[in-house]
Amino acid sequence: MATTTNPNTTSGPVWDWSAGHGPVTGALSATTGALALATTGAATGMPPSWALAVGAAGAIGHTVSTLRERLSARTVALRASSWLLGAGWTTWAMASGPLTWTAIGSLAVLGVGIGTAARSTSLYEDARELELISLADRQVAAELSAERRTLAAEWVERIQRVSGVTITVLAIEKWPTATGFTIDAELPGATTYDQIAKDSARLSADARLPHGCTVAATPGIHQGRVLIDVSTVNVLAGEIPYPADYSPLSLHTGLPWGVRSDGRDVPVYLREQCALVVGPTGSGKTNFSHTVLAGFARATDILTWVIDLNAGSAGLPWVRPALDGDGNPNKETRPGIDWLASTPEEAELMLDTALRVGKHRKVVYQDLMAKADTDLLPVSAQIPQIMILVDEGAEILASNDPKMRKLAGKILEVIRLLRAMGIRTVLTALGATGAVLGNLMIRREAKARVCLTGGEVEGMDLSKVFPGSRGLKPEQAPYKGAGFIGTPESAPGLFKSWRITPRQIADIVHATSTLHPRLDEPSAKAAGPAYARRWDTTRTAWMRTTIPADERPADRSAGPAPARPGGLSLSALRGAPSPAAPATDEDALAARFMAQIDAEFGTTEEPAPEPEGRPGLNLNAFRNGQKEGAAQQAALDVLLAAGAEGTGASAIARALAEEHGTSRQTVVGWLKEWAEEGIAVRIGTGTKTRYVHHRHHSGGPAES
Repeated sequence: MATTTNPNTTSGPVWDWSAGHGPVTGALSATTGALALATTGAATGMPPSWALAVGAAGAIGHTVSTLRERLSARTVALRASSWLLGAGWTTWAMASGPLTWTAIGSLAVLGVGIGTAARSTSLYEDARELELISLADRQVAAELSAERRTLAAEWVERIQRVSGVTITVLAIEKWPTATGFTIDAELPGATTYDQIAKDSARLSADARLPHGCTVAATPGIHQGRVLIDVSTVNVLAGEIPYPADYSPLSLHTGLPWGVRSDGRDVPVYLREQCALVVGPTGSGKTNFSHTVLAGFARATDILTWVIDLNAGSAGLPWVRPALDGDGNPNKETRPGIDWLASTPEEAELMLDTALRVGKHRKVVYQDLMAKADTDLLPVSAQIPQIMILVDEGAEILASNDPKMRKLAGKILEVIRLLRAMGIRTVLTALGATGAVLGNLMIRREAKARVCLTGGEVEGMDLSKVFPGSRGLKPEQAPYKGAGFIGTPESAPGLFKSWRITPRQIADIVHATSTLHPRLDEPSAKAAGPAYARRWDTTRTAWMRTTIPADERPADRSAGPAPARPGGLSLSALRGAPSPAAPATDEDALAARFMAQIDAEFGTTEEPAPEPEGRPGLNLNAFRNGQKEGAAQQAALDVLLAAGAEGTGASAIARALAEEHGTSRQTVVGWLKEWAEEGIAVRIGTGTKTRYVHHRHHSGGPAES
């Protein structure tokens, strides 16, 4: 009967034949080897001197190898004496007999002595090695200490000279990224950290730091301490690709939005906070919005809704990779965002849904919040937070257009009512001006703030974005994608946004498809059909259309538009007999011009030649209309350039006098029309009347 055994089952001790000898096994190996050699040599008549010669050779060889290993003299003596003593005993035993009690006893004593000496030497070598390591560490520490002392003295003197503050440096920590260091210092008397923070630019210049490197002072462990971050390597200049790590994230552990000037990631916590992102055209704001959406897509407890009234461009890259040819979501891949609105109507539908969901959550989850002993809804993958990103949302809040004002009211209602129920917003804006940031609700709730400057100075008032912070200047971040970020957890400071490409967005959509949560059942019921049918083909058809039907140019291939009774005909401008076959380049140009005119105004049959005495067709009125339109646009530009201070009719008329010859009375008429239409806001009366463009109006008192 055959039996099977488990090959992995072993019994008895397991020998590691590749391991080196220790004090016991070394001594045992040496003594048993000497006994075997002596017994064999005595039995065969081997000359005893051979054993002595072998021992001498072994002693010489081990001495050389030990010296090459740079071991101590004690180890050299032990190894050489062990060979010589073993060889001497073997030679004596071969001559007098190895199997006598005297020979065996002396060999045992020799083995014990060798083992004891080996153990002692091993301990000595370990202690010696530790001492050498400790000595090297002390030397490095001494060098670092000397460098830190030099840095400390340098910066104490610099801060005293520039800011008039004498600090006491307690510690200097080099950043792991090797891009700068932090000084922990004690402030004298009643001095506060902002007395150093306000001189950030001057200290940076005095230290001759590279462009993009700054000196930033922030509060220390208590109010009498200051932390001074000094960046010495410019990490803002070049592009930093978005990390290829698409691992799951959580709202509670922070979402990375870029890197600080010290190379560390910037985590943002949005469970209770809204966010505001400011960036002019060309600053990298759109790219940063995609970085924000990438963090949301990787989060397992966030559903992302996007409102972008500019053809939905902020959200389309996150949707299209997950749609099939008919515009329906693929079964294998879910869109990177949960809902996209590109029109005021769809945006209003989305905001109404958010309000219904939030108010329903307040009722249906009372037991859950009581069980968790909290007044905040416990957000998780089962009950996800809804983050609504509104592209140029701050401009919507400042707009006077009736549709936009209606949307603005709903956005503010979401911000005001739904914090505890896990519905928050991220608003973007084109500029850091009073018109954009004048809303108290935005300033109070959007505590996570980003300002991408790209070196732009106009309209970048950082004191409005980060009130109370000193020493921040747009010139410190003159690179695309660079700017300032501040959160309740970290003081405002320089940072760099990652660069994310459309191809990488598609990769993230596919990689994170299984991470997206589903809207919890009570919230889905409250959301109703408006949410359930958000991916219906009829509502996503625009996503598959490159040019909307109402914006497609008319087909000109069939020739000029048909004649329209009573229309205007300028066919006298044609120089060729037929527009379909122009004879010269000038005729071709005239034919194309006439096709455009005919399509715009219609045509009539070519009139008969006019009598010589009768005047021809006069188009001066049309030309005058064009001139007046250009002058009106120039006046609007002057009003916009006047900023929040505004200007008057006389000043605008003087600005237009040389080029357009516009009178003050004409400008007064335009200003009244603009005030009625909401384009301009009238402030003051009588001789103090001035007008402010609605973009710069902060909502103060105005007179119609």
